[in-house]
Amino acid sequence: MMRPLHNFPASVAKTLLGVFFDIDDTFTTRGKMGPKPFQAIWSLNEAGLKGVPITGRPAGWCDHIARMWPVDGVVGENGAFYFWYDLQEKKLRKRFMDPDPVREEKRRRLSLVKEEILRSVPGTALASDQPYRETDLAIDYCEDVTPLPWTEVEKICGIFKKHGATCKVSSVHVNGWFGEYDKLQMTKLFVQEQWGIPLDEHRDRFLFCGDSPNDEPMFEYFPHAAGVKNIIHFSDRMKHLPAYVATQEGGEGFAEIIQTLLRKGTL
Repeated sequence: MMRPLHNFPASVAKTLLGVFFDIDDTFTTRGKMGPKPFQAIWSLNEAGLKGVPITGRPAGWCDHIARMWPVDGVVGENGAFYFWYDLQEKKLRKRFMDPDPVREEKRRRLSLVKEEILRSVPGTALASDQPYRETDLAIDYCEDVTPLPWTEVEKICGIFKKHGATCKVSSVHVNGWFGEYDKLQMTKLFVQEQWGIPLDEHRDRFLFCGDSPNDEPMFEYFPHAAGVKNIIHFSDRMKHLPAYVATQEGGEGFAEIIQTLLRKGTL
């Protein structure tokens, strides 16, 4: 059962090293990034805590995020890679799970899945950010199309699975890819390679913020995970919920979470 955010222990807040967070409908509200959540990641940065978005969004977006946002890196396309900006070399760095030839072959296989989904599930469309993706197929079920009922979302998932692909449902897309990786695996790799921290031994020193079913591996793994209020819309379809929940939705909920952590961390 999710506990109110105000119950988050000050003793834990004082020991946190950083925050991982989803973007769509966690950092954004109705598709927009407001001033409060963006100020929240600046506040996190200024407090000396690490911040890393963990998202299903594409490589093209992640290039911008790693360069321009006050974050320590970004995990994208549901764990296919992480990008970070090397401040010493003043250069964007990229770390993919699969080498180039493997990614090329998987893209070819995904094109067949795409054709079947668009043909078999009326009302779906390729996600508008698909041209900027390196590794996965994103099917829009409610971002730029008329929202589809959950039964149609399940049909999309069924087609991905029939082809042997992994799929995850976000608040706007169904993402599918070939491979066993997910957001959590790449987050562990990022933390080990970039900071020299074995995350399994220090998971209680980080918090994860999210809002939807594709965040479940993170909710299950992090004992101090927190959801923005709109996670309630998906709660009956999820096995693993965060320990805490904000009183506000989307970006305002994210800002509420960060403000609560920073306030309690200084008590």
